[in-house]
Amino acid sequence: MQKLGAAVIGCGAIYPLHAGSIAELEDAELRVVVDSDPEKAQAAASRYGCEAAADIKGLLEREDIHVVHLCTPHHLHAETAIELLAAGKHVLTEKPIAEKATAARAMIEAAKKNRRQLGVTFQNRYNDASRIIHEYIVSGELGELVCMKGIVTWNRGRAYYESGAWRGQWATEGGGVLINQAIHTLDLLQWFGGEIASVKGSVTCDTLEDAIEVEDTAHASIDFASGARALFYGTNGYRTDSPVELEIVFEHGVLTQRRDSLYLWKDGKETRLSEPPRSNFGGKSYWGPSHRNLIADFYMHVREDRPFWIDGEEGIKTLQLIEALYDRTRSGQGLRYPPSNALLMK
Repeated sequence: MQKLGAAVIGCGAIYPLHAGSIAELEDAELRVVVDSDPEKAQAAASRYGCEAAADIKGLLEREDIHVVHLCTPHHLHAETAIELLAAGKHVLTEKPIAEKATAARAMIEAAKKNRRQLGVTFQNRYNDASRIIHEYIVSGELGELVCMKGIVTWNRGRAYYESGAWRGQWATEGGGVLINQAIHTLDLLQWFGGEIASVKGSVTCDTLEDAIEVEDTAHASIDFASGARALFYGTNGYRTDSPVELEIVFEHGVLTQRRDSLYLWKDGKETRLSEPPRSNFGGKSYWGPSHRNLIADFYMHVREDRPFWIDGEEGIKTLQLIEALYDRTRSGQGLRYPPSNALLMK
């Protein structure tokens, strides 16, 4: 079996989860890592036994590179992906799909035009707890979905934002806690809830106003076409990274995720349905451990020429939700806004 040749662009904090996952696949081989910082690229190449490059020019013409992973800052996703798709490469991008919905839409159109796969890394959909929740929703075993809540209380200080010039900026990160840290929880809520009818909420900068121009705190009320409602709260202003909390309320039972375990409350009895996941990749536990599963699934879809289920159309949904929350926020709430038309949901 001919192996699928892979490249990873961006050698920051998240790339080892992609490179390590590729290394475990029997039908794939990591052949190039790319970073504008030559030292980072060379260190990654030495770690994974592959080539190093400073830009993507060489990748575009290489016939032995079939899949490219984007682990770059948000504002670089669209331009890079469009070039790669036009060159006949399949692209798997880290979240968010792009820093703006308009850029994401251009990526989606490029994938369609060039008949290549565009996947988005929402790995927490592969977690045992997420899968079980979704199965209960689809089966209707507990009755209709009534409401949900999601809580993300993490810590990001000045040092984190100073670690990269693109962080904390509207033009390059596209936002703050919503688009970077809490996006996985928002994605799960919209995946569980289905079509969104309306969203209300606001974003503020409560603890980092002297370090960033985007939000560090947000809340939202999301109404779904089904009649269910989700409440969300997220912040980077906590003093630690607490496990994400989820509660999914049905007519005849409640699913609760706490400390990364999933519990079912039904008929006055609580049962644990899943235990905290484990990962040996060295990533942070609160990122979610399922990069390996998502990446293996993406390669299988590429190999079998079947559309990957978390594609651009699926990945843009959460970005549109986030942009709607930004648009809902009015001036005077502690944020230094760009022109208002930059925040409108496209």
